Amino acid sequence: MILSTCGLKCDECEHFGVTCTGCINLKGSTFWAKEMMPDKVCPLYNCSVNTKKLKDCGDCSDLPCKMFMEMKDPNSTDEEHQKSLKMRVALLRGKN
Repeated sequence: MILSTCGLKCDECEHFGVTCTGCINLKGSTFWAKEMMPDKVCPLYNCSVNTKKLKDCGDCSDLPCKMFMEMKDPNSTDEEHQKSLKMRVALLRGKN
């Protein structure tokens, strides 16, 4: 299993290996971040890796922070988002 900085399973994503090699390999500049983010970098990657110098959000004492909770795939329902948040936090906390 390959986890992204925010706990998504990269190797289960339809874009992995096609338009994306994972946020860690791309230093947060994933295909969607290039299209949607002003800095062209995922804000969660930027916060945890670039600003706080952590490996990922799982190393942050603030997990889940406001930004983590509010970053939502626009294609998912609120219920799917809440389920994803719980799974991602569990994966990030249990990674060690």
